[in-house]
Amino acid sequence: MLILSAKQIHEWDQHTIRNKPVASVDLMESAAIRCFQWIQQHNLLPNKFTIFCGKGNNGGDGLALARLLTRQGAEVMVHILELGQKGTGDFQTNLTRLHEAGIAVHYIQSSEHFPAVAPGNIIIDALFGTGLNRRLDGLTAQLVEHLNAMPNTVICLDMPSGLLADDSSKGFPVVKATITLSFQCLKLAFMMPENAAYAGDVQVLDIGLLQNYLADIPFQTLLVEEDLVKSLYRPRKRFSHKGNFGHAALIAGSYGFMGAAVLSAHACLRGGVGKLTCHIPACGYDIMQTSAPEAMSKVEKGDHWLESISDTARYDAIGIGPGIGVHDSHARLLDTVFAAAGQRPTGKEQRLVLDADALNVLAKNPALLKKIPAFSLLTPHPAEFDRMFGASANDFARMRRAQQAARELKLIIVVKGHRSFIAMPGGTGYFNNTGNPGMATGGSGDVLTGILTALLAQEYPPEQAAIFGVYLHGLAGDLAAAALTEEAMIASDITLYLGSAFHQIQKG
Repeated sequence: MLILSAKQIHEWDQHTIRNKPVASVDLMESAAIRCFQWIQQHNLLPNKFTIFCGKGNNGGDGLALARLLTRQGAEVMVHILELGQKGTGDFQTNLTRLHEAGIAVHYIQSSEHFPAVAPGNIIIDALFGTGLNRRLDGLTAQLVEHLNAMPNTVICLDMPSGLLADDSSKGFPVVKATITLSFQCLKLAFMMPENAAYAGDVQVLDIGLLQNYLADIPFQTLLVEEDLVKSLYRPRKRFSHKGNFGHAALIAGSYGFMGAAVLSAHACLRGGVGKLTCHIPACGYDIMQTSAPEAMSKVEKGDHWLESISDTARYDAIGIGPGIGVHDSHARLLDTVFAAAGQRPTGKEQRLVLDADALNVLAKNPALLKKIPAFSLLTPHPAEFDRMFGASANDFARMRRAQQAARELKLIIVVKGHRSFIAMPGGTGYFNNTGNPGMATGGSGDVLTGILTALLAQEYPPEQAAIFGVYLHGLAGDLAAAALTEEAMIASDITLYLGSAFHQIQKG
């Protein structure tokens, strides 16, 4: 699903009005009808509704919805924020229709006019939509605070009022939605962790905009959905052998942190790699041989941590970082791996995944960033990302910085989180649509490293491996949480449910 800017959404409206053709007020009516149908389908009738409207087109949506609800016997109270300006043409049309239907309207001209909404009433927020481009202040900000102080269910039309569609609203007064009925598509604001307290449960409603508009527009961000992932999946051929699925390496582990290496190894094996060799310090040999007998172990110089690395050019893909620690020798180790990536005897490009302590080493040695082979995958969480590329004031700034770094360095950067963001070298960004808070546990990132390394070894193109692997990781986590609860699941459960995740992707 495309995630469009406020400007693109406005242009989509205008394209539909010109080419359907349809009057703008009729398009507003269509949006109100879809909202009414959603309310009806979710058994929210009969109920009492208190609707708060601004004087823009979002307010017009609210007025049209008030009329539809009243027509079905709902008890509706309408409050219009009066700031002295005339409403838009479509707002005025719907206001006239409301008066003709005999529905009373109350105007809010000061805080003294703020209504006390009865506990059982559903609040409809139709104050401001996607066109908002500034922080709310004055009476408007006070009204938002008044609404947020009430315990009622709040349904926001298109956007929670006060939330900017394309930029940070951090610290702004914003209506806290229980449910947001987003018109036609998702907005970028809904993808950002900083807005989690405001967006609520986002439902996308098709209001009838012409789909052919999407064919010719430039886009930067998409939501990864199941259909896309299914199109990337590569079924195995009947006469395949292990050599067809690549030889991967993991450079992982140190004294006290061999668990990270084991978790990554198990995930790589379950991710479908043909062969796996784990490069580990001497302290991890017995642990790895016992815990992951399907993997080969290569003991490198160093008793407690990896002091150097050898013979990495032969691998199809390498995952580096889980549990290696941050030691002076590791800058040289990374440099050695990066140099060897271009010296493979087969001539095929070697793909790398860098995570965890490998990222911390890069942060301490920024000159190494330019030596990373093109189209390698970096998988930082936000704090690791900021250590490498500088602190970001908000989630929007971090996303844009990730896109810039991906373009400049020709890397694929996965900023991990509930909606992990994948920044591609070509400038496109993807938000993942799987995963849950139960995955916020130690070792989850090590599992992702193993999955991505396995997919790269199987010659999934790096961009596809990133999209497919992050989705698969989240899906396995969702299946684990469904069976075990978010509280009880641990990182190794994600690996255990990879088979079920593959089953789900294979269907259909």
